[in-house]
Amino acid sequence: MRYIGSKDRMVASILDLLGSKGLLERRLTFFDAFCGMGAVSHSLKNHFNLVANDILHCCTVYTKARVLAERMNISTSALQLIGELNSTASFDHGFFFNTYSPGGSERMYFTEENAGRIDFFRRTIEEWYANGRIDADLYTYLLGCLLESVSLVSNTAGVYGAYLKTWDPRALKPILIKPLATEGLFVQQTPLNITVYNSKVEDVVAHVDCDVLYLDPPYTQNQYGTQYHLLETLIRNDRPSVSPITGFRPVAPLRSDWSRLYKCHILLDKVLAETKACRIVLSYNNDGFMSKDFIEALLKRYGREDTYECNVIDYKKYNNKKCQGSCGHVEYLFYVEKKKACDIVFESPLNYTGSKSKMVSVIRDNLPKGVQTFADAFAGGFNVGVNMEKEVIYNDINVFVEGLIHSFHEIDTYEYLCKINRFIKKYGLAPSNSEAYRKLRADYNAVPAKDRDPIMLYTIILYGFQQQIRFNGRHEFNNPAGSRYFNARLMEKFISFSRAIKRKQITFRVGSYEELGSLADHDIFFYFDPPYYNTLGVYNDGKRGFGGWDKQQEQKLCSVIDRLHDRGGRFMLSYLVEIGDDSNREILKWQEERGYRLINIPQPQGRYGRRREVLIINY
Repeated sequence: MRYIGSKDRMVASILDLLGSKGLLERRLTFFDAFCGMGAVSHSLKNHFNLVANDILHCCTVYTKARVLAERMNISTSALQLIGELNSTASFDHGFFFNTYSPGGSERMYFTEENAGRIDFFRRTIEEWYANGRIDADLYTYLLGCLLESVSLVSNTAGVYGAYLKTWDPRALKPILIKPLATEGLFVQQTPLNITVYNSKVEDVVAHVDCDVLYLDPPYTQNQYGTQYHLLETLIRNDRPSVSPITGFRPVAPLRSDWSRLYKCHILLDKVLAETKACRIVLSYNNDGFMSKDFIEALLKRYGREDTYECNVIDYKKYNNKKCQGSCGHVEYLFYVEKKKACDIVFESPLNYTGSKSKMVSVIRDNLPKGVQTFADAFAGGFNVGVNMEKEVIYNDINVFVEGLIHSFHEIDTYEYLCKINRFIKKYGLAPSNSEAYRKLRADYNAVPAKDRDPIMLYTIILYGFQQQIRFNGRHEFNNPAGSRYFNARLMEKFISFSRAIKRKQITFRVGSYEELGSLADHDIFFYFDPPYYNTLGVYNDGKRGFGGWDKQQEQKLCSVIDRLHDRGGRFMLSYLVEIGDDSNREILKWQEERGYRLINIPQPQGRYGRRREVLIINY
């Protein structure tokens, strides 16, 4: 069977990979999520229980037929039925004759004789199944044989997006039903079980119990529903209305978002987040929409970095007008073992000084029991709050930062990415084009602050110096142009963070942390991550129109926390008490006098040498 992107030439590499991980011969369940014409499922049928899925019904039928082929080839009844179909000269003036041959149209997918025979074969197989002469497995197997036989006499260049205008010699040969071949490494073994889904993988992945998830998504804008519409019609046997020239069935329900830029990025994040599999294998190539860097970052987000592996395999390239890439075409074969849900941490796509993304696991481990609501008092880039499995109150004094985080929560991720891309193209943004950057920044600042577009702001940030968030006292964005851009790893952060934040119930507030004191309640937990007066970020130097942070501000914070404690509220305070030779003894003295607990956070050695970060709690 000719099929775009078939992994027949990759199965040896996939088997080697699975064997090297000790996954063969254990009766595990393997989920072939984009099974296509079953090359991978067929090669693994004696090693795993299989779950095969594809959006095209013809693919799942053919895949199951290949897996069943050995069992059916030794069935006397299967061979007798194939002989019975071939021995008669019966001919129907059915749907294929009238739609896909010169018998009833100008289309030349098949000769009149072969199209009529296809109609006869399809009708007969359906009647045998309806009257109980054949069971479901034999029905599937015979349909798989019919698909294979049709592909051998079709007058096309390999797919069914168009037919040839002259007859290919092979199309003039009379069609015969042939048993699916069983030649291979495992002919003498008994296949394990196979379950079939016919759906979009993103709709079923959360419900499929499996040990290994294998992903082989489309790489380009080729829509398989269009390329294989005729085979889909043959299997569905539904006599659809077709387009005037090519005879396409309605293909909108068969369109895959995996063949669309940005949509595929978003879907991969969703699938990796929702799969029940402990191990993930993914095939992709260097001409696809998603870059190797993006896939690697996403796999390491959901998988353990020490298990990550990427094998590079030379692979013959399929080319057409929609799929023309550079030389040096290779296939990537990725592998990773998934983290436990409690170990997955999402990171803000904002470069926010003082990010606590590396401390999330420690913070989660030290939360008290019974917390219903998590109040993130200095939420900033929201690295902590987004990772809490609670209702969350987001609070920050900076209206622009709050607006950015709020926009990630409210605006559809695909629409967000498309608009970023439009801004980049409209202004010609690039690390080397500072003039374009200044033009975009000026246009942003020209709009009244309350009406400014957060997506426009985020795009400016992406191309600014160190991607900092910097305003002047008049609330004009004033970060100079930089050398950074919206690279693959930052896109991965944006997509995974956006999916995570959209799943959460969040109350957004703009204002001082002091105003949260009125919410003191045993079910609300308060997390404080203030600026540190012994370090300096662009948000706490007092020059941005939002106030600064100094020793007096720190003392006020301590008083607010004390009042919260006296009213029965529970809190956690993150603070950097030591950096290099600079030590904040006031905070430690306050903690000791009040009897609050101190938790030291293990810190790697950085550019400041000695560094001591702590959590202070009252429970």
